[in-house]
Amino acid sequence: MREITPGYTAEVSVTVTADKLASAVGSGSLDVFATPMMAALMEQAACEAAAPFLEEGETTVGTELSIRHTAATPQGMTVTARAELLSANGRELTLRVSASDTAGEIGSGTHKRFVVDAERFRKKAEARGK
Repeated sequence: MREITPGYTAEVSVTVTADKLASAVGSGSLDVFATPMMAALMEQAACEAAAPFLEEGETTVGTELSIRHTAATPQGMTVTARAELLSANGRELTLRVSASDTAGEIGSGTHKRFVVDAERFRKKAEARGK
């Protein structure tokens, strides 16, 4: 892992389609952007923020996510998630995450990711299934 630059940010966006609604993913009965989809988008932004600091063969895995989903987004709107690297404690990265639609912020929180050797991690996970 290369030296982390606190303050580094990344953003990712998605259009809210039928497959991303709470009613479709089972996290509620309403046709609004699902909280699990917001969480996944935040994690995607966090992965993007961490990527420039990884060495060959490294990746990150999520270890903690503490978020609030504070506003509903209807189908058809675009949601953008943003992640900002706050700090690194050894291989543990702490990020601030947020999500907004065209009307404003819809959620925020913190996220922790851990830098791992991808192949070693994969082998360890496969061994659990045996």
